[in-house]
Amino acid sequence: MTGGIIRVAVQAVELRGPGLPNWLVARPVLAGVAPYQPAPIVLSPPPHLSPAERRRAIPSVNLALAIGVAAVEQSGHDPRTVPAVFASSGSDGETISAILAALVTPAREVSPTRFHNSVHNAPSGYWGIATQSRQPVTSLSCYDASFAAGLLEACVQAVSGGPTLLVAYDLPYPEPLHSARPIDASFGAALVLSPERSNRALVELSIRIAGCGEATGCIDPDLEALRRGNPAARCLPLLSLLAARTTGEVSVALSHGILEIGVVPC
Repeated sequence: MTGGIIRVAVQAVELRGPGLPNWLVARPVLAGVAPYQPAPIVLSPPPHLSPAERRRAIPSVNLALAIGVAAVEQSGHDPRTVPAVFASSGSDGETISAILAALVTPAREVSPTRFHNSVHNAPSGYWGIATQSRQPVTSLSCYDASFAAGLLEACVQAVSGGPTLLVAYDLPYPEPLHSARPIDASFGAALVLSPERSNRALVELSIRIAGCGEATGCIDPDLEALRRGNPAARCLPLLSLLAARTTGEVSVALSHGILEIGVVPC
């Protein structure tokens, strides 16, 4: 870190979103060389969990683990050795909605499984079970700025401690919560960040906090709608630069100020 700028290398990228089933398929779309065609997102229970745990896994767990495991596998690291940062504006809305619905019934009986899945760090807990990792894991939330806050936290951890996984994800809430907190579609992205360049590095990021500025949008109107409609998808302009492997700069809104991110291919 020099002059208030944090520099890290991106070793791997993965994502899931409507019409963006994985990084391999999404790269030409985000790079602007293939058209974006929205399609329903498909989430499967993580194979790394036992059958019993897979039955209990909720959509946010399925999404977070799918992208997290895939990103670490791409990076060549052992997931048991990589600290992680999980960032989500609200975690699993379906579970919260089900608990609230149960609490207004005469019996007010809440399923124990629903209860343990309701906490914000449930996906990170399943991560430890799935990967057998005992490395530190941070779960954070910063409303619409959750991706930017998660990226900043993961970069600091990478610079101070070594390769770090960032997993950012958000899913829609059912009604009536959706009317109060509209999230249009499920989306998640994962990055493996390293404090220095290597032969596995894709790009180098230089990150600094600015007092004010405008967040960068997507050129494609459908991708821009996805970016605006899901807090985790605020990363799409950054992923577009990563997909194109080109030099550039994007800005992502923090709760106070802007995170300015420079990208240089390795």
